[in-house]
Amino acid sequence: MLDHVGLSVSDYSVSKAFYLAALKPLNYGLIMEVTEVGPFGGFGEDGKPDFWIEQGTPAPKLHVALVAKDRATVDAFYKAAMAAGAKDNGAPGLRPIYHEHYYGAFVLDPDGHNIEAVCHSPE
Repeated sequence: MLDHVGLSVSDYSVSKAFYLAALKPLNYGLIMEVTEVGPFGGFGEDGKPDFWIEQGTPAPKLHVALVAKDRATVDAFYKAAMAAGAKDNGAPGLRPIYHEHYYGAFVLDPDGHNIEAVCHSPE
């Protein structure tokens, strides 16, 4: 079980703005930000940051999948991420190679990380 995940980003302020917009449909917001070192910030919901970004040298492409409560939320994530400057890496849709109800959308963030929203239920 994962507690949190962190990504290094090349431009913290650009990535912060991107994630504020892209993660909003998933009910994720910026919960904690530390500027004295880094800077770095943690996104999440219900007061628990579990997705962190930090100013630094980005690793080669990483893939992070975030749970969406339903397929409409996957669609909303994709639309918000694209409006915030993401590059398409897989429009919302079923991915039956994983399982019959796997519904996901994939975008590339400003550093090329593959960020996914996924719903596993039939709706």
